[in-house]
Amino acid sequence: MIELTAQTIPFYILAVIAVISALAVVSLKNLVHSVLFLALFFFCMAGFYILLKAEFLAAVQIFVYVGGITVLFLFLIMLTFKVADKRLRQTNEQWLIAFVMVILFGWLLVTGLSETNWEIAEWSGPEKTIPVIGKLLLTTYIFPFEVVSVVLLAALIGAIVIARK
Repeated sequence: MIELTAQTIPFYILAVIAVISALAVVSLKNLVHSVLFLALFFFCMAGFYILLKAEFLAAVQIFVYVGGITVLFLFLIMLTFKVADKRLRQTNEQWLIAFVMVILFGWLLVTGLSETNWEIAEWSGPEKTIPVIGKLLLTTYIFPFEVVSVVLLAALIGAIVIARK
């Protein structure tokens, strides 16, 4: 039986919303609606990180995935005008094979997870992870941090050049 406590109720609510939104992502025919449900799914993942007291990962999840990837998908959908065409068939003829593979993978996942011995260890790290990560990013890992920012800037300029044509 499921035990409902003050800690588990938010988890179950987020889990139900995450599963429903993930199913909507793969089952809706309108791509814009699918992307919006994908954003909802990403928000649920950020909620899971908050429940696990990983605030930095929750913030990264929101900024990178909800703010970046979702907006990127929306721009791609809107820039490719043929995707929004009503006459364009947006279904896959291989749905039966995909369904069988999903059932098989789901069965393997459930059996693998149920037979695994999950040991829960106590957290022994620092309480405030955000200041520790911020200090590491601006001291020890400043060079890779700046290299990533230059690569992202180059990708942004390349996307603008491609979109202009």
